[in-house]
Amino acid sequence: MGGSRVLAVGHYQPLRELTNAELATWLDTSDEWITRRVGIRSRRIAADGQTVDQMAVRAAENVLNNTVVPLDSIDMVLVATCTAIDRTPNMAARVAAHLGLRTPAVIDINTACSGFCHALAIADHSIRAGATRHALVIGAEKLSEAVDWDDRSTCILFGDGAGAALVGEAVSPGIGPVVWGSDPRMSRAIVIEGTPPRFNQNGAAVYRWAVSEVARIAREACDKAGVQPADLGAVVFHQANLRIIEKMAAQLGALNAIVASDVVESGNTSAASIPLALSKLVEERRIPGGSPVLAFGFGGGLAYAGQVILSPDAPASA
Repeated sequence: MGGSRVLAVGHYQPLRELTNAELATWLDTSDEWITRRVGIRSRRIAADGQTVDQMAVRAAENVLNNTVVPLDSIDMVLVATCTAIDRTPNMAARVAAHLGLRTPAVIDINTACSGFCHALAIADHSIRAGATRHALVIGAEKLSEAVDWDDRSTCILFGDGAGAALVGEAVSPGIGPVVWGSDPRMSRAIVIEGTPPRFNQNGAAVYRWAVSEVARIAREACDKAGVQPADLGAVVFHQANLRIIEKMAAQLGALNAIVASDVVESGNTSAASIPLALSKLVEERRIPGGSPVLAFGFGGGLAYAGQVILSPDAPASA
């Protein structure tokens, strides 16, 4: 049995940039305070009326522009999101309809910030099983609708956007075995609840969990893929907080890897953060095609998932 690999990546971010300086015009905060605490300098905010599926479509179109795979060979669409307001048709069905796909399986996944890695694993498993030829895997979020913009402890963290990958068959596997699970003891540490939905978290508890557990679990994903952390070309952790990212990378021992830090300019975009950061690394040619990349997400639930993938080639136009 062969495997699958990521053939192309793409992303979309809304036009509006919200800087720390602008936040400080109505919050008791400052650029220096936010940067020191979480490393974020700006984030993108969706326009009024702009929806999760619309951003997912834009990211998908960006991927399709970077590949020659015909639309009629895409038979699965997976959308990872925790901020979709509309229940049905789900986001994946809306994306498929907009793109004019023929008869794809359409599945939404809500494991919050680890959703993209969960979806990537499901696509890989489906292709390996012979049920799918090509899958669109998308992470898309509109977190700006779920935050309290008067709460300086949370609203400074989040942005909107989408990232996507096209996954297809491969003779040699380019997506390693997934390591996934959850810690039910932490299931209430991050929540989006209520009407209208509102975000809340125990940030200190999440930080302690991440710095005590993630490196160990991520190392297991490297072991399953037969890759030493020191041989990784890049590490793309969920872009939650620059302090957490840097600490986890150091604990992992990814000494020679580029450590994605898109959180600085995009904020925390939950399920979109890993594909968004990966797409930028590829587009900017910071990692060559075929480089081993660790993708690892964790967040609400407390669910986690990660795998080592081989990076796709940069698009010719990049």
